[in-house]
Amino acid sequence: MDIVTDGPILVLSGDFDVRSTGQVRNALYDHLRSNAEGTITLDLTDVDTIDLTALKVLAVASRFALRDGQRLVLRGTCPAVRRMLHLSHLVRFFEIEREPIPA
Repeated sequence: MDIVTDGPILVLSGDFDVRSTGQVRNALYDHLRSNAEGTITLDLTDVDTIDLTALKVLAVASRFALRDGQRLVLRGTCPAVRRMLHLSHLVRFFEIEREPIPA
C-alpha cells in the first residue's frame, strides 16, 4: 500500500486490506489532526482491492472527522468498492464524490 499526501487529499494505491489497515489508519488520523477544519479527501482511484476491515477503518475515521467538524470524502470509488460499501451497509458513513460525466 502506498500513501501520498497532496494537501487535504490522501491518495492510496495498491491493496487496501487487513494487512495495510494499520498503515492507512495512522496516515489518515495524522492527516485529520493536521488539517483542523474542512474536508479531507481520500482518493481510492488506484486501490486494487479493498476488504471489510479496511472499510470499517474508514467508517470509524469518518465518524472521528465529523465529531471534530470535518468531512471525509471518498474519491475514485470503483464499482467493486461501491458494491462493498452497500453490501456492508457502511455507505451511510461516507460522502462519495460524484465523478464528472464525460461530455
